[in-house]
Parts: sequence; C-alpha cells; structure tokens
Amino acid sequence: MKHIARKRFGQHFLSDGGIIDAIVDNINPEPGQPMVEIGPGLAALTQPLVERLGHLTVIELDRDLAVRLRLHPHLTVVESDVLKVDFTALSQQMLSGQSTNKIRVVGNLPYNISSPILFHLLEHVEVIEDQHFMLQKEVIDRMVARPATSDYGRLSVMLQWRYAMDNVLFVPPESFDPPPRVDSAVVRMVPHEAPPALNVKTLERLVQVAFSQRRKILRNTLGKWLDEKGFSGAFDLQRRAEEVSVAEYVALVQSL
Repeated sequence: MKHIARKRFGQHFLSDGGIIDAIVDNINPEPGQPMVEIGPGLAALTQPLVERLGHLTVIELDRDLAVRLRLHPHLTVVESDVLKVDFTALSQQMLSGQSTNKIRVVGNLPYNISSPILFHLLEHVEVIEDQHFMLQKEVIDRMVARPATSDYGRLSVMLQWRYAMDNVLFVPPESFDPPPRVDSAVVRMVPHEAPPALNVKTLERLVQVAFSQRRKILRNTLGKWLDEKGFSGAFDLQRRAEEVSVAEYVALVQSL
C-alpha cells in the first residue's frame, strides 16, 4: 500500500537515485560504524546506508512507517519524536561492545523543525562524531555564513562555535516526492575536537539580544544588556551584530 506523505510531519520523500547515491558517498559509511538516521521515511537513504553499515538505528515518528521499518532485519527502530530522544543515552545503548565512544547521525530533517533538532543535538554533541543532514538550502546558507553577510546571524554563531560545517551537495525540489517548494542541500557538521569552554545558555542569550535588531548598532541593543550584567571590559559596540565574528562572541561570553 502506497504511503501518502503527511504534511503535519513535513514529509518529502527522496526519490532521485543519483542524489541518494551522492548523499551516501558524502556520508561515507563504513561497516560496523554506529549510526542513527533521523526520519528514514520510505527508507530511500536507509537501505543503501544499511547495506554499507550492516546495521542502522532509525528514529521515526510516523507510526505507519515505523511498522514497515520494523520488518527490516538490520534496523533498530526508535518510534519517537526526535526532540524527545536522549542521544547520550541512545549512544550508550548502541556502543555496547564497540571500540568507539561516539555515534554518527544522518537524516533528511523535517524542514519545519530543523532548527530545534539542530539545537537539541547540540546538547548531546559530546557523543557525536559527525552529522550529515539534508535541510532547506536557505537554512544551510545561514548555518555556514561568514560575518558581514546577510545570511550571518544567530544560527551561524550558535553552531559555528561548536562545529566545522560545509555545504556538500545541492538537492533540487524534483528529487523528492512530493517536491517541496524550496531548494534543499546537504550539510556536513563535524564537532570541534577542542571547543572553547563557555556557558552555552549565556552565548544563546547574548546572540539573541545582539541580533534582535540587526540594523541597529550594538550599543543600542547588546550594550544595554552588557551594562545590566556589569560588564566592564573592552568590546567594540559601534558595529552591527553581523560584523562581529564567532570568535569575538565566544570571547565576550568567556569574559562574562
């Protein structure tokens, strides 16, 4: 029986064999590697992955799809909202008897909740080796953006301090069934081995304040917030938020 894509789950199923092969090649799965796929759907990416890995853990919210996936002998199916999955605990279950202490994460993420998923995974980054996700191209453009560009913003800073990221593949709408109304792309995210020590919540709040009014000079936004925090150090507030590098935001948080 044909599965009908459900709008409430943001379902768009990959159907282009050439694109699927290109994604798998970029992921480069090796036999025995512990890997989690988010949103396997109709298993277009799942099957070639498991053929290379030998076994794969998948997270699927759609009950009907989860039933189908459980018929596959080489899949472990976690039927859940990905935002409720404890990836640290999941990694401990998966890594029993393994020589590695980290998992790999891949997936075609639902575009309507892609940012919450990325921030959820950030909380479990210590157990993750790398991440490969298909997302709306516009989101990936913001993720990898450089300072002093229109795409550079809160998402850029909050992810770049912790990951090295690359846009590795463009995916047109016609690669899906049904086709989305946007272009897609695949991003590679590799956690930095020695990230700066900082309070993530403070960084999150600082960046939120800084980019709350992008066109204003930081003295009118972040300056007031820093005053409330009793900050007495040196920081050039005669700039807009998009002109400040990730390293400068990180150093500011550390000084607080």
